[in-house]
Formats: sequence, C-alpha cells, structure tokens
Amino acid sequence: MFKLNFKGVRSINKRTSKNNTFSEDLHKINTQITTDPIRVIDSKGNMLGILPLKEGIEKAEELGLDLVEVSPNAKPPVCKIIEYGKFKYAAQKKAAEARKKQKTVEVKEIKFRPNIDTNDYEIKMRSVRKFISAGDKVKITMRFRGREMTHQDIGVRVLRRIREDLDTSVKIEQFPKLEGRQMVQVFAPNVSEKIITKNDKKPKLDQD
Repeated sequence: MFKLNFKGVRSINKRTSKNNTFSEDLHKINTQITTDPIRVIDSKGNMLGILPLKEGIEKAEELGLDLVEVSPNAKPPVCKIIEYGKFKYAAQKKAAEARKKQKTVEVKEIKFRPNIDTNDYEIKMRSVRKFISAGDKVKITMRFRGREMTHQDIGVRVLRRIREDLDTSVKIEQFPKLEGRQMVQVFAPNVSEKIITKNDKKPKLDQD
C-alpha cells in the first residue's frame, strides 16, 4: 500500500515556495532548473563537470546551499552551488550601483521668439547652458505668430546665433526644422569637448 510521507511533502513544498521568486530574480534555483544534464561549479569555484541535474541538487543540499543556474544559455547550462540569499543580495547591490552611475538624459525645451530682445535672449541662453552642463539635451523652439510666418529668416538668424554662442559645447542633433508654425532645433552635450577641456587644464596645474 502506498503511503504518503507528509513530512517529506511539507519539506519539498517549503523549498518550492522559496524558489517561486525566480521569475523576479531572473535565476532558476534547485528544482526550478529543468535542463538535464548541467555543468556544475562548486561553492569554492571548482568545476565539477557535467552532472545529472539530480546529482547537482543533491550536492548542493548536502552543503545546505542552493544550486543556481547562472548561465542558462550555455550548452549545457552552467549552475553554481552557492548560498542564494547572498548571491541575490550581491546581484541587487551591483544593479543598484549601475543605476546610480547611469545618467537619465532629459530633453528640456526653451522657447524663443523671432523678435526676442537682448536681455530675454541672455536669460534664456543661461538656462540652455545650465541644461547642457547638466548633461541634458535642449530643444529650441522658435514660435512664429501671425505675419511672422512671412519673415522666417528673422527666426533663422536667431537660431544661428544660438548655435554660434554655444559653439563646441554642444553637438547638433537636429538642425532647424519647420513644424507647423514653429521651427525646432535640438542640441546635445558635446561629451568629447568636455573631456578635452578637462585634460587641457591639467598641464597648467602641474606648471603651478
């Protein structure tokens, strides 16, 4: 007569429940691994070779550790015997550090008018330079109203002046383009120019 080992069932269910997080963690562990056989690396980094999946899980359980699929696309997949909690923490920490270093580039819009006066022009240009220095892109929008559409050359001259004033601090991603009743041009930070400028300052500091 077949008898259920309830203690064993509870033990397996508990471990399976723990493993159900792999869809979020992007790693299959223990009984979630389906490929057989697998290439196994032990907890000390030694290659154990290609083993049956069952044997790999057993070796991990003997050490009180987990069998984690670290290279699912390899043939056969590579699995490592490690403490999954520490592995997961290290991966999350690495991802968090990468996100900190990653700069999210935004596109800032500054609106100009063809007949803009000198004071207003300088105020807007300070904003443009501030955004460029922060690493963001800047969209310059030249808005034409009424009869100004018949004198687009005035707006074009203002846009040319903006390009000349920014000079090598930017690279042009989009030259002036007419979109309805407005003309648009887009600038992005010139990263190479910043690097050159920074390096050029070093010899002067050494001479002092």
